[in-house]
Amino acid sequence: MTTMRAAVINETGAPDVLVLAEIDMPAKVNAEFLIKVEAAGINPIEAKTRAGRGVIAGIRNFPAVLGSDFSGVVVEAPYEAHPFQPGTEVYGMAPAPRVASGSYAEYIAVQALSVAKKPANLSHVEAAGVPLAAMTAWGAVVDVARAHEGQRILIHAGSGGVGHFAVQFAAYFGAHVIATGSTRNLGWLRDLGAAEVIDYTSTRFEQQVSDVDAVIDLIGNVHDDTGTRSLATMRPGGLLVNVPTGSWPTFMTDAAAAGMRSTSYKVSPSASTLEVITRLIEAGDVRVHVDEVFPLSDAAEAHQALERGHTRGKIVLAVTES
Repeated sequence: MTTMRAAVINETGAPDVLVLAEIDMPAKVNAEFLIKVEAAGINPIEAKTRAGRGVIAGIRNFPAVLGSDFSGVVVEAPYEAHPFQPGTEVYGMAPAPRVASGSYAEYIAVQALSVAKKPANLSHVEAAGVPLAAMTAWGAVVDVARAHEGQRILIHAGSGGVGHFAVQFAAYFGAHVIATGSTRNLGWLRDLGAAEVIDYTSTRFEQQVSDVDAVIDLIGNVHDDTGTRSLATMRPGGLLVNVPTGSWPTFMTDAAAAGMRSTSYKVSPSASTLEVITRLIEAGDVRVHVDEVFPLSDAAEAHQALERGHTRGKIVLAVTES
């Protein structure tokens, strides 16, 4: 076999530029895995890139295969004595588009440092919803905000892909979590560990929240100036962590003017971080929620669903036909 099915883009544009095609399989080189992809997660950065924003600068040639998150089975290991030999179920995050082919495809070649053993208690579809979102949440909440007992953390879009992990990680480390979400998600956010929930459809959160130590900003100013309004909730010297690419270009200047610290956060593939997250998942301390599953041939519809908003947790592509 030298070719594979993949959802590709031949140009940037609306979701319908994502089409199913037969392309060459990626070649494994050096310390890489060749993995048969069972399922691939859908992330906002991929929709932005497809539309011509995001990380489009990383794509040099078309057709291009998007997708970072994958769960699948090892076909070729990096070397003979590697602990993950052919047949091992693994998952991870590829540094797309810095690879020849992303995860919206039947096979992917990926660096060993991006791959961890799949949680035993998750299906491939569930596991594919974890890597990018969970590692982004871990980086923002644990590595940067250093969540701890007694800390007050405000998390916007708490029911989204990154958000539902951020709420769980912050609560796990003892923080007092305040999460914003829509009416239908308030009870679910409490179940995830939020101590306080705010319905953004009916309540101005800045009128209800104060003395926040850290804000995990997963919206920015693309909706109702959420980012700017967050500054009014923070204690002097509090930390704002802005995550979505391009969502609030002036956040550092605005935060400094309000007497706050601030930083963006950009996730990198890390098997060691993913292994920690795996242990939390297998212990039942953290869970992933998959809202919708689409076949690979319906990748365009999956992007349409993502861009409509209001997804609870993750959207996943089932790559392997059952």
